[in-house]
Formats: sequence, C-alpha cells, structure tokens
Amino acid sequence: MGQSGALGLGPLTRWPSLRQADYAAALARMQAYTETREPGSADVFWAVEHTPVYTLGLAGQGHHILDPGDIPVVRSDRGGQVTYHGPGQLVFYTLLDLRRLGLTIRGLVCAMEQGVISMLTDLGLEHAGRVRGAPGVYLPASAATKLADLRPGPQALKIASLGLKVRKGACYHGVALNLRLDPTGFDRINPCGYPGLGITDLYRQGINLHWEEAADMLDRYLQKQFYPSTAATPHDTLG
Repeated sequence: MGQSGALGLGPLTRWPSLRQADYAAALARMQAYTETREPGSADVFWAVEHTPVYTLGLAGQGHHILDPGDIPVVRSDRGGQVTYHGPGQLVFYTLLDLRRLGLTIRGLVCAMEQGVISMLTDLGLEHAGRVRGAPGVYLPASAATKLADLRPGPQALKIASLGLKVRKGACYHGVALNLRLDPTGFDRINPCGYPGLGITDLYRQGINLHWEEAADMLDRYLQKQFYPSTAATPHDTLG
C-alpha cells in the first residue's frame, strides 16, 4: 500500500517540549499544514503528548460529556464523538496526501488500525483487533472472548482511538495509543459515544513502554503500511 520516493514520507516529527503539548496549538498547526499543501509537500507523522483535554468531533454530542470538571473541552474538526487525551498517551498525527497514496478513507482507516494491531501483536498482545462498526483497536476483556463477537462495551477494551479529517485530498488528525495513563479521564465521558466502553493501556496489559520508544515503534509500523519499501527515516523536532 502506498509508494516511496521524493514525494514520500518526511522524517518523524516530535513536538517541541513534547510533554504537555497544547491540543489547540496542534490542531491549528495541522490545519495550516493541510491548507498550504502543494503536490510536492511531504507526508509527515507528528508524535505528541497532550495536556488533559476532551475533544469533541464533528458528530460529537454534548450529552456524552458527563462531568468534565476542570478538564477543558475542545470542539475539533475530526470525525467521531468525544475522547480524552492526556499524559501517558501517544498521539500520532498522520498528515498524508491520500490522492498520491491512492487511498480511500476506508483504506486509510484499515491501514492505520493494522499498523497498531501489528505493533501490539509483536509486543505479545496477540488478541488485539477490531470491533465491528467501531473504529479503533481493542483487546477482549477475556482471552476466551473473540472481538468479532463483541459490540463496544465493557468486554471490548479500547487501547487505541482513531480520528480523521480529510480536506483537499489530504488527511490529518490520526491515532491515540494508550501507554500508561490515568483511566479516570475516561470516567467523565462516554468514550467515543459508547456508555460503559472499556478502556485499557499497555501498562495494564503488562507492557511498560517508554513514550519515546513507543513513538519510534509506531512510526516504523505505520511506515510499513503506507510506505512499505521505504527505510526508517531519521527523527526531527517540529520548530
């Protein structure tokens, strides 16, 4: 899927002072990059960790925000309902030229999910997969349960969320992978619009992965999806 070359993938970009990055600033930067893209603009991945925030997608309904307390709520232009971002989570923004890659929106979602699933499988979470009709990556609460038999709820533990926006043939936003976060942030919402949806992270699954290591890994696995013939690229910092 995808192609490599001069108009391919730029280096993985880390947000300056990546810990506690502001969501609104990241959103504005993604919008600006997409708006000013040209046919020769590189595709880029941005790795970020956000300060605590609830983001409400275009279809988001306010009643799914139960009790935000002192956590700000930001209306976003991505698809989907409400989710939580905060410390202990890797947010991986994918700014891609879909026309150049020959990707449909469905193909984009499947590729992103598969990149995360492959990474988790290689980390030993062989039950990672999809839940029908609910984008993202999940683990069954019980190894005896098949994800294909589940609907979003307590038995389907979400470990990675997807949110995307397509404009001018390009996409932005991306995937949020839970590493080791405070789960109470999700207790104040119906995650992704599903009351009682289970939430988990790598740490609760017995995997203690540092943020930087997780960013490097996800970079490699998503590169394999979008640019399978491209070698790993050097890293940079967003100025």
